[in-house]
This record gives sequence, C-alpha cells and structure tokens, in this order.
Amino acid sequence: MNHDRRVLLLALAGGAPALALAAWYVWSDDGIAPVTRMVVLGLLLAAWIGAALAVRATVVRPLQTLANVLAALRAEDYSTDPRGADRSHALGLVLHEAHALREVLRDRRLRALEATALLRTVMAEIDVAVLAFDEAGELRLLNRAAEELLGRPSSRAVGASAAELGLDFALAGEAPRVLEHDIAGHPGRWELRRGEFRQGGRSHTLVVLTDLTRALREEEREAWKRLIRVLSHEINNSLAPIRSLADSLRALLEKQPPPPDRDDDLRHGLEIVGRRAESLQRFMTSYARLAHLPPPKMEEVDVGPMVERVARLETRRKVDIEMGEPVTIRADRDQLEQALINLVRNAVDAMDEAGGNGGNGGNSGNSGNSGNGGDGSDGSDGSDGSDVVIGWSRTGSVVEIRVVDGGTGLPDSGNVFVPFFTTKPNGTGIGLALSRQIAEAHGGSLSLENRGNGAPGCMARLVLPVG
Repeated sequence: MNHDRRVLLLALAGGAPALALAAWYVWSDDGIAPVTRMVVLGLLLAAWIGAALAVRATVVRPLQTLANVLAALRAEDYSTDPRGADRSHALGLVLHEAHALREVLRDRRLRALEATALLRTVMAEIDVAVLAFDEAGELRLLNRAAEELLGRPSSRAVGASAAELGLDFALAGEAPRVLEHDIAGHPGRWELRRGEFRQGGRSHTLVVLTDLTRALREEEREAWKRLIRVLSHEINNSLAPIRSLADSLRALLEKQPPPPDRDDDLRHGLEIVGRRAESLQRFMTSYARLAHLPPPKMEEVDVGPMVERVARLETRRKVDIEMGEPVTIRADRDQLEQALINLVRNAVDAMDEAGGNGGNGGNSGNSGNSGNGGDGSDGSDGSDGSDVVIGWSRTGSVVEIRVVDGGTGLPDSGNVFVPFFTTKPNGTGIGLALSRQIAEAHGGSLSLENRGNGAPGCMARLVLPVG
C-alpha cells in the first residue's frame, strides 16, 4: 500500500467514529422522517469522504511539489522553485530549505560553467599541446595546439590510442624531461610534463608537450648577437690602436733620413702592440674559461672551513668572518672556492675604489659584490664600511653564503651578470658570470643587491642546497 492510500485510510479511520455516532443518533430519532434520515446520512457520508480526501491532498500535494523540485535539481533544471514557503511550520521549512538548496546549486552550476568556459578558452589559446589519456591509453581530450601538432581534428583523434598517435613515449619514462622526437612529422626538441587526475571515477593522465625549438632558436639568436657585439667591441678596442701604431711605425721606417730616436720609437710602439695583443689574448682566455666550465665533481664540503680559507687568501684588506652553524653540503670544492674568491675580490676592489671609507664604498658593475650584512635579514648588520664581511646561515634545506662590502653599491644591477661587462679599468667582466654559472651548476643561485636601510655598499647572496 502506497503512502497516498495510507493517508486516505487514516483520515477515513479518524472520522469513522464520529460518523458512526452521528448516523446512530439520526437513525434512532423517531421524530425524523425516513427521507430526511437518508439525506442527512448521505450528507454526513459525503462530508466524511470529502474531509478524508482533503487531508490526503494537504499531505500529499506539498510532497509532490517537493519531489518535482528535487527531480528538476537532479536534472540540473533550476527553473522550478517552491516560492512562498511559510517557515512557521515544518512543511514550510522543508520547502524553504529546498528553495535555498536550489539557489546554492544554481550558483555552483553557474560558477562551474564559467570556470569550464574559461578553462576551454585558456586551453584553446595556449601555445602548448595538452592531451588527456584514460587508463587504457586512449586519447580523451586535446586542445587546439594538440590538434595542430597531430594534424587531425579532435573528432578523429579522440578515442585513438597513444601508440596510434605516435605518443606512446609520452606515457612512459621520467617526467618532466626534455627530449628530441619527431611527433606526427614535426621533429624538434620537446619538454614533456605529465600529471594524474580523475574524471568519472577513472584515472586519467594529462600530458603537456612544449615545443622548445622555437624558443631555443630565439635565445640562440640573441646569444649570438650579444656575443658578436661583445667580441666586436673588445677586438676593435685592440685592433684600432694596433692599426694606428702600424701606420705610424711604417711612416717612421719610410722617413729619410731616419730620426735619431727612431729605434726608441719603434721599440715603444712594438711594446704597445704587444700589450694590446696580450690583453686580447687574456680576453679570449677568459671567454674560453666561461664557455668550457666542467661539470662539478661532488663531494662533502664543510662550509665553515671553506669560507675561512677564502677569507685568508685575500691579503689586500681584512675580511671578517661571520660564523654560522656548522653545515655540510655536496659540492665541487674547487669551483665553489673560485666563486667565493671572485665575490670577495670584487668586494675588496669596490672598497679600494671607494677609498676604503665606510660612507661611500661599494661594488660596481660586474665587479659588484654582495652585502646586506649580518644575518642578511635587514641589510643593517654585517659590514660597517671598513671591512669586507663574509658569513653564512642555514634556512631549511638551503645554505646562504653572504659577502658584504661598504662600497658605493651597484650602478646598474641589470648588467652585473652580463659576460664581459665591467666598470673596472682592468677588469675582464667574467668573474660574476662565472660565479653564477658555478652556482647554477650546483642547483643554487647567485644574486646581487644594494644594501638597504641607507647602508652603503651591496651584498652577494650565494644560495646552495644542503645534502
């Protein structure tokens, strides 16, 4: 028996005693005519049944309304709304909560649609191929860049296996990684990234393929431009005086009668040519050293003793050591010491250029150095302007080695790491570029910044991983 019938029977049962009593009273009264008895009994019966049906409708109809609302919500149709619910009684409160649920689900649905639309727009516009494969290795989703890469629309690509698409390599091996591969007739260098997500209770693999060839060509072109510009500048700086001296010496040799000091002039001119050739040779040697830095040979290195050795190597000016906690890292001892020697040497040069006073010392250009001082937290500790300070501290999984000076600071922080850029009269502009290359080869970083809070000078931060 369903709920509707049970409500009707309960309503009929509730009114049955009263109806029976009224019928007995009317039937037992001899003063009522038989016809009147029948009419009264009929009216009582009709009222009894009508009241039972009204009770049934009162109970069942709101439930039907609520069922319709819930069915619409299940179908993601939010047009059905039980408005006007009276919260003063239980049934009205239920309808009110159904209305509130409808509003919440509608808002969530709207936000989900907007987020999906945004995601589709981003997926369509980004210049990387994005593909999603299910557990069986079949393609389930791809963006426009992936369609262009595969040379087929999504209608023909979706459902194909990774092997059929020539992408089986993307689902195996390490990720992320860079590889050389021919994808659907597009040979190039690709960066492969992979991730996992679930949809519909099933695991999927998201594959992202980035074409590095174009970016690398642009970077290579820019690198060649910079290299040619630097080489042209340095070579012309050496060849111009050599050419001028050669013309002068030729004219001197052709002059008749020869002047009495011709031999001295010839000797002096040849010395100048030799010095310029030697300078050009030093420049090319420095470039070769930067271009052929060997891979680091990792070993256990104690930071404290290494810093102390570097500080003792500097004899022109006192280098103070700010001790940190004992820490051991895996690194190439020789390369790291060379990087620190470069930083300390730059700091001392900056102090010498500034005259060694504490008010206006500093680092300059690629000769720049580091300095914030102390623990490096606010730039106010460390070097007081009279000495160079080198110290270290450990934070989590990294150790930071700081070199602080009290010089004039960095004239242009954007050029300090440009190879061959220097503000020193006799500088090669190679020290900081080489030091940063060493830091990055160890998985770390090197940065330069002026000291804050009005303190003169600057600070180099060499950050290296521990372990």
